Amino acid sequence: MRPSAEMSRPEPTTAGPDPELLLRASVLLAEAALEVRRAGAGLTAGVTGWRFALDAVREPGPAVMAAASVARALFNPAGLGFGPVGGAVGEAFRWAGAVARRRSAAVAMAADAFDLRVRAAAFGHPNLESPLVAGLVEAVAAGDRPATLRAWLALVERLGVTRALTTVGPVAQELLAWAGLFDENPFNDDAAWALLHGELPPTDPVFGLPSGWVSYLERGPGRAEAVDPDALLAQVMADSVNDITSYLDNMAALGNHGAALLRRIKCTDGATRYVLLLPGLSFAKLSNNTPADIIGGIDNTLHTDTTYTRAARRALESAGVPVGAELMIIGHSLGGMAAMNLAADLEFVTTYRLTHVLPTGSAIDDKRPADPDTKVISLVNGYDVITGMDGRGPASPHHVPASWTELAWLDSTFDYPLSHSPQAYAISLRGLAAAQRETANMLLSPYDGEIVGNQLYLLRDH
Repeated sequence: MRPSAEMSRPEPTTAGPDPELLLRASVLLAEAALEVRRAGAGLTAGVTGWRFALDAVREPGPAVMAAASVARALFNPAGLGFGPVGGAVGEAFRWAGAVARRRSAAVAMAADAFDLRVRAAAFGHPNLESPLVAGLVEAVAAGDRPATLRAWLALVERLGVTRALTTVGPVAQELLAWAGLFDENPFNDDAAWALLHGELPPTDPVFGLPSGWVSYLERGPGRAEAVDPDALLAQVMADSVNDITSYLDNMAALGNHGAALLRRIKCTDGATRYVLLLPGLSFAKLSNNTPADIIGGIDNTLHTDTTYTRAARRALESAGVPVGAELMIIGHSLGGMAAMNLAADLEFVTTYRLTHVLPTGSAIDDKRPADPDTKVISLVNGYDVITGMDGRGPASPHHVPASWTELAWLDSTFDYPLSHSPQAYAISLRGLAAAQRETANMLLSPYDGEIVGNQLYLLRDH
């Protein structure tokens, strides 16, 4: 389960095993599955490499016996099941096994690990205990794709698309990975194994398309154009204070069309500090003239130096932010990912003193700041599907660094995608997650003071 400085969550609604124990068991199963998979790869390599072929020419009798022993281990249901993997020969067998629905012991262990995660997640997400969701999980566990599709359509018919997405959101990555291991497509298996171990998937979990191919379409140099705000945005900025909910109100007013806001604050201790607000993704098009498009989202997931980060740097340079100035970056969704990418850029953090990064609703758990003194304060609603797209969702047992502050809560007031919006996060922090708001404001208190400058920028690809 995601670690958190503060977590608001409902009490478990059913009696049964401790969810923490289920998660620990899932970790053990995941580690065992990986070891079994490595054993299969080692045995496969041992009998398909050139050294074994050379030995077989020299001593064919022992080689045949060794090959027979390895074959029994690799293909025996009581051994590794259908365990060849790795290399040209191993991958050919693995692909054939996937098409023929022959599963290895490693895959069975991985499936059990995903099953335990889903069971653990149900303790904090009561909607996961509904019969319709249980039917969906049973269909995934059976590896029956038509039944899985029927179960999902039944869930959508009963709840609608948005509520259905919200309901399965906490375990969506686990269910996709589980289904990927059990389908006849060998190309999406690597995504499932990555998600099992809380890593960034190298492919999408459905079709197995490489995650990086789209990002090569987004290679603009990045540009920042200073513009004047319209009357509505100017009013929102005029009412701003150093409060996380106020920053999210600003983020909502900025919209998702490539705008960013740079703020200069005369702080109570006499120092001048800067705050950069980076909004999230525009879902309107795969690609547009801003770095906040879908391609930009993929680019910032996979890379550190992106069009979005370059455009953000242009904004700081255009504003004349002095070298060594103290800076806080608050980003929502894609903006939070770009903020973490800037934090990971050694040149950037040696140019400016990046004191705080506040990603909100962002998939950033695989990213690390270059400066250990940079405070990472992550805000996560457990019903926000986007936060788990880095491979570490609400049902994942993998931990973020101990030096981070993750403020997490469960607020089902809004269905996804509304639960992902900055407005929804602000509402949560003013109500159910008031304790998390208080903690966040305490951590960003060095930026208390008088706002003496607001400059709006439009970030562009070129």
